[in-house]
Amino acid sequence: MNPKQRPDLIVDLLSIAPNIQLDLKYLTGDNFVGDRIEGYDAELCLISRPAASALQRVQLALAEFGLGLKVFDAYRPQRSVDHFLRWSEDHQDIRHKADYYPELAKPELFSKGYLVQHSSHSRGSTVDLTVIDLETGDELEMGTRFDFFGEESWIDCQSISAQARGNRMLLQHVMVQHGFVPFHHEWWHFTLQDEPYPNVCFDFPIA
Repeated sequence: MNPKQRPDLIVDLLSIAPNIQLDLKYLTGDNFVGDRIEGYDAELCLISRPAASALQRVQLALAEFGLGLKVFDAYRPQRSVDHFLRWSEDHQDIRHKADYYPELAKPELFSKGYLVQHSSHSRGSTVDLTVIDLETGDELEMGTRFDFFGEESWIDCQSISAQARGNRMLLQHVMVQHGFVPFHHEWWHFTLQDEPYPNVCFDFPIA
């Protein structure tokens, strides 16, 4: 399999789950780097078909309670991960330190495992997301913003509000119920347990 070519099993999420909202942080520059990330060339959320189908089932389950999903990121090309690595080595660029990693130096983002050289996102079945109120579109309180690097983002953090802990528990429960595995350091990050490409890091652009 050529990692630089998009396989048929990687699809547009909205073609499977059209009611899921998107807020593609690495396309817009509204992220910890502060710029559009290399490889994000279109307003498109790509993910494996099995993961998309599972997310549609999550969306339907939440909709019974007036809730839904908002996705921040899914498939991430390896070139995007490489962009993160180059950014981490530029110690002068700390534009968004206060908002995203106030207690950490940039090299610690890799040494402590918040960023990695080969992301599960590049395998095509990992998603970053939150829960929203379908009527208002508002995100439920989760205790931190997406991509906040620190212990406050750990799924078992006890220093956040009871409401935020309950909302995290809801997200964890419904995602696990539909076949996803959470990541301890990031309440928003889930990987499909039976991912179709467990050993391939793709590097085709999102276009």
